[in-house]
Amino acid sequence: MCGIIGVLGEHEVAPILVEALKRLEYRGYDSAGIATVNGGRLDRRRAVGKLVNLSDLLVHEPLAGKAGIGHTRWATHGAPTTRNAHPHRAGRVSVVHNGIIENFRDLRAELGEAGLQPESDTDTETVAMLVCHLLDSGKTPVEAAHGALMRLEGAFALAFLFEGEDDLIVAARKGSPLAVGHGDGEMYVGSDAIALAPLTDRITYLEEGDWTVITRKGAEIFDMAGRRVNRETKQVWLDATRVDKGGYKHFMAKEIADQPGVLADALAAYLDGDAILLPDPGIDFSRIERLTLVACGTAFYACLTAKYWFEKMARLPVEVDVASEFRYREPPILPGTAAVFVSQSGETADTLAALRYCRDKADTILSVVNVETSSIARESDLALPIHAGIEVGVASTKAFTCQLNVLLLLAITAACARGHMSQAEKSQLLAELRALPGLFNATLDRSADIEAAARKIAEARDVLFLGRGLMYPLALEGALKLKEISYIHAEAYASGELKHGPIALIDKMVPVIVMAPRDALFDKTVSNMQEVMARGGKVCLISDAAGLAQAGDGIWQGITLPAVDDRLAPLLYALPAQLLAYHAAVAKGTDVDQPRNLAKSVTVE
Repeated sequence: MCGIIGVLGEHEVAPILVEALKRLEYRGYDSAGIATVNGGRLDRRRAVGKLVNLSDLLVHEPLAGKAGIGHTRWATHGAPTTRNAHPHRAGRVSVVHNGIIENFRDLRAELGEAGLQPESDTDTETVAMLVCHLLDSGKTPVEAAHGALMRLEGAFALAFLFEGEDDLIVAARKGSPLAVGHGDGEMYVGSDAIALAPLTDRITYLEEGDWTVITRKGAEIFDMAGRRVNRETKQVWLDATRVDKGGYKHFMAKEIADQPGVLADALAAYLDGDAILLPDPGIDFSRIERLTLVACGTAFYACLTAKYWFEKMARLPVEVDVASEFRYREPPILPGTAAVFVSQSGETADTLAALRYCRDKADTILSVVNVETSSIARESDLALPIHAGIEVGVASTKAFTCQLNVLLLLAITAACARGHMSQAEKSQLLAELRALPGLFNATLDRSADIEAAARKIAEARDVLFLGRGLMYPLALEGALKLKEISYIHAEAYASGELKHGPIALIDKMVPVIVMAPRDALFDKTVSNMQEVMARGGKVCLISDAAGLAQAGDGIWQGITLPAVDDRLAPLLYALPAQLLAYHAAVAKGTDVDQPRNLAKSVTVE
């Protein structure tokens, strides 16, 4: 959500800022802008919509200067308009901000009494006004910025630029990620390494509460109390931050197609023969009595899938919670509990807050993340990377299957440690898992059949997804994918719940997508499908060849997948769910990679 870039360079900074913002488009945004200092003069340009609009504006109204800040905004306070776009300015200071300032109304009222009035509807402008007020009272830019930071409540990543100061950026983070990049005679700040990758491979990640004074000579980092602190500078592998479509029309299409290779790489990182390699310190599942799994969105559905694995294979009780509810419910954390937090970005605000709630309560805190340097990873006892690589499409695809992979490996580890899985069974299951990338490829080869079904589904206003057992979370994920990129209303239910209400929705206008490999529950699923078809419903069955043959006549659309071990089916069946959503969205002409109102990384509540 939102993207921040700041540059103190040796060259004209406007094109550098815009190019860096393009690398942050995946976060989602509805306006963009930059500010520079040139010859001591502070100025800015802002535009609503895509970055091309800002680029067009800069052609007609160029912005000179070798020091600047930029921002892609995802609207929270105030509509996506030019006056609400960042950077915001008050007097001699301009600011860009990711997050939400919770006490901005109180601060705005206080500043109003001092004669300062806002020009926008945003909480961010209040920060600029507060710094301006402190500057007018005689504070230096650094003193004013720190003084303002001490007054702010909420979550933020901030970068300040000052008139008359062409060698100074002050930046800070609390709840939202921010990184400092080190160059040769140049310095940078950005929301993540992706924005900074073309500029430098030396990155310092700010810790919670840090603020920094950046000049071209380097960065001084302080904690919120003003004490100088040292933070490790890391070298980032630039290939890991390369972002391109690889010849595909959309990032989502590329990332779906990436999954066989990505899964193979992830398995190579975690498996050595029959040994599952976990980072130190490991976890002794024989001493764990229960698990609490916490996540949001697609990651939450990965946790729901893992609940089936842990409870059935390892006989380990599992509670799964939505992070935004978990933290406010304040659940009791009993002794012997391991808490697992799943987040692609590792910066999801609600998930991070839930982790901090558990920090002194759970015996062990594990995280499953795609960014090993993220806040959630750093604050965990054990962080497990999913090895998905950069995922640009807002709708998660390869990150989801890689999350499932890591959670499955954890469940297998737990099952063995607790004496519920033999070495022979483990060897067999791992052999089947190693073969899964090949089954992924075979599924992708059926993309034309899936596209044909998706084009018909795209004509519907409402769609139902059904699944039993391990397929129920996959049905939920399939419905979410369809909703978020095609804007078709979709709901998912456990198949057995159909007759407890949702069957009232069945008619010839509502396609019902049934995810059902021929497993122990398949006969019951067939009965549910018959109930749908008896009422004129149109069933799209996703199954293996044996399942489709057993289902018999009357199926509206059939999608055939390779046969797979029941326990591995969630990983394989994720692909047709993703492809159905993708092709339906393409058929409807929606913005697949950046669907309306959505952001890739949700770093505010």
